[in-house]
This record gives sequence, structure tokens and C-alpha cells, in this order.
Amino acid sequence: MLKNRMPHKIPATLSRLTAITLCVLATTAAQAAPSVTRLTPPSELFSGHADGPIVARFLPGQRFDLQATVRPDDASKTITAARFAIDSKTLSANVAIKTCEAFCNKGVPANTAIVSSRALSVTQPGLHTFTLTATQSDGQTVSAKGNFEIVPLVVGGKKIKNIIIMLGDGMGAAQRTAARIVAGGYAQGKVIQPLAMDTFPVTGMVKTASLNSIVTDSAPGMSAYALGNKNNNNEQGVFPDDTLDAFDNPRIEYLSEYLHRTQGKALGLVTTADVFDATPAANAVHTSNRGAGTGIVDQYLDDRKLSGLSVLMGGGRKWFLPASTPGSARGDKTDYAFSNTEAHTADIVKAWGAAPGSKDKDRNLLADFQAAGFAYAGNKTEMDAINSPKTTHLLGLFSHSNMNVALDKIDGRRQKGQGLGNAGNNRVVDDYGFPDQPMLDEMTTTALRVLDKKKEGFVLMVEGASIDKQAHAMDTERWLLDTIEFDRAVKLAQAFAAKRGDTLVIVTADHECAGVALIGGSIVSDARLQELVREGGPALRDKTVGIYETAGFPKYRIAADGYPETTDIDHRLLVAYGANSDRFEDYRTNLLPVQDSQQPFVKTQPLVAYPADPSQRDAEGKFMITGQVPGNSAVHTASDIPLSAFGPGAYSFTGVIDNTDVFFKLAQAAVKGVVLPAGLLVAKKK
Repeated sequence: MLKNRMPHKIPATLSRLTAITLCVLATTAAQAAPSVTRLTPPSELFSGHADGPIVARFLPGQRFDLQATVRPDDASKTITAARFAIDSKTLSANVAIKTCEAFCNKGVPANTAIVSSRALSVTQPGLHTFTLTATQSDGQTVSAKGNFEIVPLVVGGKKIKNIIIMLGDGMGAAQRTAARIVAGGYAQGKVIQPLAMDTFPVTGMVKTASLNSIVTDSAPGMSAYALGNKNNNNEQGVFPDDTLDAFDNPRIEYLSEYLHRTQGKALGLVTTADVFDATPAANAVHTSNRGAGTGIVDQYLDDRKLSGLSVLMGGGRKWFLPASTPGSARGDKTDYAFSNTEAHTADIVKAWGAAPGSKDKDRNLLADFQAAGFAYAGNKTEMDAINSPKTTHLLGLFSHSNMNVALDKIDGRRQKGQGLGNAGNNRVVDDYGFPDQPMLDEMTTTALRVLDKKKEGFVLMVEGASIDKQAHAMDTERWLLDTIEFDRAVKLAQAFAAKRGDTLVIVTADHECAGVALIGGSIVSDARLQELVREGGPALRDKTVGIYETAGFPKYRIAADGYPETTDIDHRLLVAYGANSDRFEDYRTNLLPVQDSQQPFVKTQPLVAYPADPSQRDAEGKFMITGQVPGNSAVHTASDIPLSAFGPGAYSFTGVIDNTDVFFKLAQAAVKGVVLPAGLLVAKKK
């Protein structure tokens, strides 16, 4: 009879080896699967935070791209198939799979796949989930899930016909206040003459964070208003991706594109910057590189049938001239071209209706605009002459790059010796080679004259660009005068809207710049201040700066042209900066602006003699202010910024709102009609 035998006891060492082997096998099995490293639109659900905010929001029918980055489990495998689904329903739209090879960012494996489906839209309001399912060459699959929201629009009252966005770049509350003090004056604590923007009936506060930082730059700062979505810093009209191409990122439809496609509205862009700059471009151009100037300006014209672009005015002539022309900045490295055979980019052309583009640095874009029916003005005189009732499209390019600022333009217009500061310097516009530049309000008048002919209405963005640029340079009088110039344009937009009754105007900024603080007023005359500058050192501050009651009320006298007779007055307004780099300070108007690196002739005479940066001026007073940030420029801050509104729909812009909320409030008024906030309705019933 056989005895029951106990099983042999496994040696402890062998047991441990077996456990380790099983663990390794399990780990290998867990790792041996493809993975989704990016899912677009951005979603907290994909990031593993199901209770996080809904990152991506769209209008009913607003178009956007779906995209994912999928990595195979090892270098021998590829992604062979993929499909997207929304609310568990597989989409029939084309799905393009592009293997990275050499076209993705550094660090992304060559066999990684970029999976895209372009120009989709959803009409049903509410929260939606979307899913990617991808198949690897060995049959393994991987899925990832995200969500987005379709924001409902409700039936309202009268629809607005026109939208005017007045954008003071970098203009925070302090910049507005400074312009009010200088242009309006105070008497016994009361403002004598308010700014135009101060007379708007509604003002709220706007949160300005971008998709990837609490401190935004101008590209996502503007595009939030124009898209309803967050973009990364330096990107506009697109979500981030893992490719090197600056123009192939997942797109979101702009307000101008949506309203042009659905209502036939036109688009106008007016700026004192180079027209390729972030703020104007973030209304019509889709790119992950705000500096890709050749492609940006080409897309203005090439994709005008998408955006409805009818007016484009500002600086930036350097991008419109063939590369062989002196001063041209055109180049293939900043251009775009979509392949007709590569599905990854061919779908941008096919699904979006975008132009294919080409690397054409020798293109004469100025001539192409004119051939497309745009009247052209190269200076104020030519702009003023364009008043034909047949002019429905206008291009104005008034400098090589950024236009000169208000202070220097006004000095150029005044008689010698009657400039705003430093004994009347009148040479800057001549040094730049463009003495006949228009002011922003004059450009706005012309733009409104052209756009008013559009039967279906328009979206107009007007930017006071150098409020920001001169705040970066900590050039107080130059940004201050640009804020006054901007407010004069605001007044024109307000008058246009008041006369029409069908136009909504908002005045806001994309962010605050430099941490501007109005610290008080000078307690000395300008003559004494000059003596203190010659004496030099910290005593310059101690004997000049008046705080609290010693600040008093600075009194600037306004000339017939609407600007101060001089900015170097006795007992002047004093300004400090909280986001500054190292700089010298003497509290007087700077004779010259700092060098503008975007100007094509900045390293030649006479511009090369201008101060290279803020640390290269005002050294005579020997009063160095240590910066809060490294480098040689002040920076943007994360501060909320004010938004004021006028016209039908204005009362929806109350409270503290996100910058993306502005888009949906504008769209509500234009698409479904004006709706009063609930609180106002209750008050009305009472």
C-alpha cells in the first residue's frame, strides 16, 4: 500500500528566485504594451484627475482637431491602426497615422505615432468623452480617454452685428490709472476728465493664465478671447503636440473663422506692432511658433477665405517683400508648406479648407495682397486718401517692423523744440525712416470706414501694442503715452457703437506687464530734478519721491493734439516696477527708446546708437535699481486685468471671469442674441 507522500519542500533560495522571475515577467508584461503619452484636446480626465476642471470647451459646431501621441512598447514595433470615438460612437472621419522618424521633438522615439483626425465638431451641448484606441503591429491595443464640453448658447434678444475688441497689450489697472492721471487730471481727489474706457458701463476682472503657466505671453493671452480655449505660451490657435513643424498642430476654430463660416462676418486687425506679432496673429493664424513670421503673414492672405480677413494694418513690411529686397525678413525656416500626399498635413488642407502653402521666401506678398483686391497704404497720407466707397479690403504697412510709439510720433509731428520730453526730441521717426506714420485712432477710423460696408458685420481687433513693449523696457512715458493713444481709439469705437446700437465693444488686455506701481509724485521741480540727477546716487530717490499726501496731484497740460505739452513737468507722476530687471532711474523722460531687435536695420546707423537695453540709459544719475528678475527686460505678471464693455451684451462681462469665458460671451451675443445676467433680470423684475 502506497503511503501518501508530502510534496517535496522547495528550497528557500529557489522560492525567492521563482518569485523574482514571476515579478520580472509581470513587470515586463506590464511594460510590453503601447502607451498614449498625449491626448488632445487637453483633458484632466486623461491626466488621471477625473474631478479636475474641464480644460477644453467649444461652441456647438465649432471645429477642432483630435490627436494623440502613441508610443509602441519597443523599437521593433509600430502603430498600425487607430480610431477615435466620441461618447462611445466611433467617428467616420479620416484618421491619419504619422510615424515620427525625424519630424518629432527631441526625445520622442522614432517609431512613435502621431494620430490625428481633423476639423471635427459636436453640436450637442454638455460634457462629452472621447476615446482613442490604437493597435500595435503585434496586435496589442491601447486606449485613452479624455473629455471636453460643448457650451450651450441660449436664445436671447437682439443679435449683435459687430464685435470690436480693443486690446491694450500689457495694460493692467495701473497702466489705465496712470493714463487717467496724466490725460484727465485730478482736482481735490476727483477725476476732471475720465478716460473713454472709464465711461463704459460695465467692468469685470479677467484671469489670464495660459495652458502651461500662470504667467501668459501674448499669444495664448489673445487666443483665449478668440478661441475659448487655453493655448501654451508662444502658441496660438492650436493645442500643443510632439512635432517639430510649427504649423501642423491640432487646430481650434477662431471666433472670426466660426462667424465668417456661419454668418459671413469679416475680420479686421489693426495694431501698432508688426502685423506678424502674437496679438493680431492670434485671431487668424494657427501656429505653435509665434515667431514664424513668413508663414504667419502668408496665412493671413492664403487663408482669408477661412477668417474673412478684410483689413490688416500695422507695421511689418519686412515680411511682405522678397528675400532679395534689403530689409526683408522672409525665409524658408519661418514659412509653412503642407504636403499633398502626407495624410498628417494633407488633412489640414482637405478637412479645414486651408491653403497648402509653400516655402517661397522670394514671394512678393505685398503684390499678392494687392492682386487679391486689397487697397494698399504705406503711410498716413496714402491711408487718408483711401476713402472710395468701393474699398472693401485694405492693407496698411507703416514701418519695417513695429511702428514707432505715440510719444515719438507726436514729437515728429510737432515743431522742433516742442516735443514731450527732454527739450523736444523730434528725430526718432526720421531715424526709423517712416516720418508719416498714423496714430492708432486714425488707423481705427479708417478700419471702421472700410468694415462698415460689410453687410453681415465684422469682428475688429485693435491693439495698442507698445503699452506692453515699452513696459518691458520700463520706459514709463512711452507706455503711458501709448495708453493715451489707445484710449483715443477706444473713444472712436465707443462712438461707433453708440451710433449704431448693434455693436459690442470690449476693452481689455492679454496680461499685465512689468508689475507697474504708481508710487506717488515728485516733490521737486523738473529743474531741481535735473540738478539731483547730476549730483547722483540714492539721494536722487530720497529727495524726489513723494508718497502719500506729499505725492499731491500731478498736473499735466494737454495740448491741442490730445497729448501732454511735455512729460517733464514739475511734480510729475512717479512709477515703479515690481517685475523689473536691473536698471538705472532718473525719473525723467528718456530721450530715445531702446533698440528694437525686430527692426531689420537696428545694427546700422542711426539706430545702432540707441540704448541697447534699459541698463544702458539714465546712468548719469548713478541710481541703480536692482531687478526682481534676471535679464535686461521687465516681464509679464500673473495679475488679473480689467475688462470694460459697452453696447448690447455688455452686462454679461461682470465679476471675475476666465479669459476663455470672454469668447463664449461674445459668441452668445453674436449667435443667439443678448442675454442679461440672472441677477440683472431679478433686479429688473423688482
